Amino acid sequence: MDQIERLAQALKESRHLCVFTGAGISVPSGIPDFRSSNGLYNTKSKYPYPAETMISHSFYERHNEMFWDFYRSVMLFPQAKPNEAHRFFASLETPERQVAVVTQNIDGLHQAAGSTNVFELHGSVHRNFCQSCGRQYTLEDLLGMGAVPRCPKCGGAIKPDVVLYEEPLNEEVVYGAVGAIRRSDVMVVVGTSLVVYPAASYLRYFSGDCLALINKSETAYDSSADIALNDDVIRVVQQLKEYGV
Repeated sequence: MDQIERLAQALKESRHLCVFTGAGISVPSGIPDFRSSNGLYNTKSKYPYPAETMISHSFYERHNEMFWDFYRSVMLFPQAKPNEAHRFFASLETPERQVAVVTQNIDGLHQAAGSTNVFELHGSVHRNFCQSCGRQYTLEDLLGMGAVPRCPKCGGAIKPDVVLYEEPLNEEVVYGAVGAIRRSDVMVVVGTSLVVYPAASYLRYFSGDCLALINKSETAYDSSADIALNDDVIRVVQQLKEYGV
C-alpha cells in the first residue's frame, strides 16, 4: 500500500479529523506564500524594510502610512477563491466525521469553501476594527476607505484583526485549536514548512492514529510523521479522490 492509499484509508476511517494548514494550500488560489523562492520574504520590493519588519506591531504604530501601503499591496487578495484543496477538506465534513481546520492563513478561504469549524491562529483580513470605539469593519469596508483607514464613526485608527509580529496569539483561538488537535484521530498538515512558532509546536498535542504531512518541500517533522508527501497539494487531493475519498 503506497502513502496516498494509506492516507485515503485513514481519512475514510477518521471520525475526528484535524486539518492544519499553512500558506501553501492557498498558493493555487493566487496567494503567494512566505518562504519559497517566490514568496513574500524572498521577493524584492520598493520598501526599504524587510517584510517581517513591516508586518510587525511596532511598525504599524510608528510607520502607519507605510504599513497600510504595504499591507494593501501584498497582503490583500480580495478576488482570491477557494481552490480544489480547500473544497476537498470542506467536503470531508459529514454527520459521521467531525472536521476541524486549524490554519495559519488569514485569507478566509477555508470558510469560503464551506468549512464550518475553523481556528484562525493568525486572525483574518476579513475582520478589521477601530482601536478607539471598537466598531467592526469587513474587508470590503476597508477597501472603500482611504489609504490610511479611519473609523467613519469616531475617526479612530483602524487595525486589521491579524496577528502581527510582536503580538500574542488569541488565547481563545489557541485553546480551541489545541483541543481540536488533542481530540483528532487523524491529523493532516498541509502547505506549511512548520517553522513558524508557536503554531508549529502544536503538533506535539496530537496523539491520534495517523499524522500526515503534505508539503512541496521537506520539513523537520517528516521523519516523525506516519505519512510524508513532498508533493503539490492539488495533485495529492486529486489522487485521494481517485481512491474514493
